[in-house]
Parts: sequence; C-alpha cells; structure tokens
Amino acid sequence: MIKLLKKGWRPATVLILLLVIWELCSRLFNVPNWLLPAPTIIGEEAINGWAQYQHHLFSTIQLTLGGFIIGTSFGLTVAVCLHVLPSLRESLYPLIILSQNIPIIVLAPLLVIWFGFGWLPKVIVIVLVCFFPIAVATMDGLRQTNQELMHYMKMAGATKGQIFRKLEWPHALPSIFSGLKISATYSVMGAVISEWLGANQGIGVYMTLASSSFRTDRVFVAIFLIMILSLLFFALISQIEKRATNWQKKGDNN
Repeated sequence: MIKLLKKGWRPATVLILLLVIWELCSRLFNVPNWLLPAPTIIGEEAINGWAQYQHHLFSTIQLTLGGFIIGTSFGLTVAVCLHVLPSLRESLYPLIILSQNIPIIVLAPLLVIWFGFGWLPKVIVIVLVCFFPIAVATMDGLRQTNQELMHYMKMAGATKGQIFRKLEWPHALPSIFSGLKISATYSVMGAVISEWLGANQGIGVYMTLASSSFRTDRVFVAIFLIMILSLLFFALISQIEKRATNWQKKGDNN
C-alpha cells in the first residue's frame, strides 16, 4: 500500500487538478449542464442514480468477464498450437493479422444478422478484441526463450513437452501477462460496443439512453464507470502477474 501511494500521488494530483480546473471553468463561464456538466454534478448523479444504473453495471461486468475468459483462452490455445506447429503458424499468422483490420463497428451488425440479439454476438465481439493481443504476445514470448537453456535441456535429453512446460512457458509469462493486461482493457470497451448492438441492459445501453435524452451528466457517469472498470481489471491482472512471476525476481536476486 505504501509503495502504491508513493507511485500514485503524482497522477492523482494531476487528475485532481484537472477536475478542479474543469469545475471552475464550468461555473465561471456558466456552461449549460446539457453541454458539459461540472464534476460535482456528475458526482451527484453517480451517487443519486446508483439504483438506476447498478444493474447495467453488473451486466457489463458479467459480459466482460465471460468474453475475456473465452477470448484469452482461445488466444492462448491458438498461440501454443502455432508455436508447436511452425508450418501452421506460417499459414495462419497472416490471417490473424488480417482479422484485426476489420472494424468492429462494421462487423457488429453482421453478427446480429447471423446470430440474433442474444448473448452470443456480444461475446464474439469481446473475443475478437481480446484474441489478438494475447495471441501475439504469447507467440512472441515463446519465441524469445533463452536458446542456451534450450540447448542445455536438449542435451540433457528433455522431451519437447518438458521443454515447453519447464522452460518456454515459464519464460513467456511476462509477455503473456502483457497481452492479458491489454486484453483486459479492451474487453471492457468491447463489452460496451457489443451492448450497442441491441442489448436491453449494460453500460452501453445506459449511455445510449442518457445520450438520447440529453442527460450529459449520465453519459459522463457511464464514461467514468468504463474507465474505473478498465483500471480495476488492469490492476487485478497486474497483481496476479506479480504473484505468478515472483520466481523470476527471486532467481535474478540470487
């Protein structure tokens, strides 16, 4: 906690300063609330309107977690398969890159046409945005395994499975967690985008309803909720990374 406070006081100070400037400008220039509400008005709406958006928030969290787990699991599986089978990697890797050149906003309506307005098209959107970062990061991490240790294990008679479990996978963990952190932040935005497809609840729905009724304060509440969810998700993955890669730090100290 002490380390977190030492590292976080600077960005916290800048954030507070920006909010103060925003508040002062809104009041000094009499900016209409429908155009740009002051932070205090947004805060009041966030507190007083909890009952109106809490079910939207919980729905987005569930959708985010489900899509993130499926997307990252699929990305890890594909990355490992492509690493183990180099010929397959040469054939499919360009297709993986091309899949990211399709705008999600354009693809989303097609998913609704193909799969309806249920849970499936929304999960597919999140999977698509989570898949690429974790797949590429995992493949890069596996390729960057120490070749001297690799040669030593082969000389010792280790099988490919043993080399993968005891050398390649552990040393790829930092890269894997980098991909997980990127996917974690993307998954929240992917969930919001997927909710614009025609969901009946979620932060994306709450934002759409607020925008259509010119409740700009609620739009900012939705924006801040998305930011907080992304930061919390990122922090959770970072804490898991510290525990999972603690062995590397101990090895470096020794």
